[in-house]
Amino acid sequence: MDNTILSQNTPAWRFQVWIAFALSFGLTLFGLYCAEIDIWTKGYLAMGVIFTVGSCFSLAKTVRDDHEYDKVVNRVSAAKTEQILKEYEGK
Repeated sequence: MDNTILSQNTPAWRFQVWIAFALSFGLTLFGLYCAEIDIWTKGYLAMGVIFTVGSCFSLAKTVRDDHEYDKVVNRVSAAKTEQILKEYEGK
């Protein structure tokens, strides 16, 4: 009994996500570049923006991996339960 629902993102959704990411990251860096502050402050803020983006990617990957792991554990548990029920009904 396999209740797995496979879903794949559409090309339009992937395009929208990548465009939103590129625009937000690019415009943030452009705004930082145009800001009337000294170069050391710009550098510090740019490092903060880049670190935040990298952390977001890492967090998203970790959440996805945890979700995938939970799905596998639940499937194994369900298979074991189903096997035990079949053995019980067979007696």
